[in-house]
Amino acid sequence: MRMSVLASGSSGNSTYVETEKGSLLIDVGLTCKRIEEGLNHIGTSLNNIDAILITHEHSDHIKGLKVIAKRYDIPIFANAQTWLQLDRKNIEVPSEQKFHFNPLETREIIGMDVESFHVSHDAIDPQFYTFMKDGKKLSVLTDTGYVSDQMKGIIKESDCFIFESNHDVDMLRMGRYPWVTKQRILSDVGHVSNEDAAHAMKDVITDRTKRIYLSHLSLDNNIKELAKMSVEQILNQYDIDTDNDIQLHHTDKNTPTEIYTI
Repeated sequence: MRMSVLASGSSGNSTYVETEKGSLLIDVGLTCKRIEEGLNHIGTSLNNIDAILITHEHSDHIKGLKVIAKRYDIPIFANAQTWLQLDRKNIEVPSEQKFHFNPLETREIIGMDVESFHVSHDAIDPQFYTFMKDGKKLSVLTDTGYVSDQMKGIIKESDCFIFESNHDVDMLRMGRYPWVTKQRILSDVGHVSNEDAAHAMKDVITDRTKRIYLSHLSLDNNIKELAKMSVEQILNQYDIDTDNDIQLHHTDKNTPTEIYTI
């Protein structure tokens, strides 16, 4: 497997995964133009995408879906409740491109075993995914207010994680957001803080884990360097070596990460 986080943050999210049998996108939360620019940056294009997996109906995960579905004959996967919400948002997808992929199912897509799982977020039925091929495992987990034991059991023993590290709690509490928004973000159906992310990571990291991408950082309530420092400090307290054993990587709202082979 090879992957790149094309964009990550509160303004838009999309991740690219490929095998020798094809390639897919997890979410298309950017305009079609920006998705194409991101793919061009890593040497490919929407013409080469074989599937799109949707996690939930929030705009920072589906912004480009309507245009992409109209212009490209790409199979699109989402669960039944999410499809209903997309229909209500007038996201028109031709019926022949619509496929159901419900939580706690495993499907083979482009030669990978893809498993879906529930997360705790204020969407109708949000789900994320693990990808397994040739003994390697990639897990993608953002947009959750907390990381449950069930989630940990599904994503544990991954070689690579794309893991939410959304906000610094103090920055959020002192920031400009209305109190009701702060309460939502801090709630069990909001987003995981830097510290909570690190405490969850220590339960799922194993000897096979080599790389973690800190993802879905808030534009207003986090800083890349602060997120990395906060996660490092907590992991180091648990004797997890972030200098030699595991690499922590930033993600960006505009610039794709370099292609990484898992």
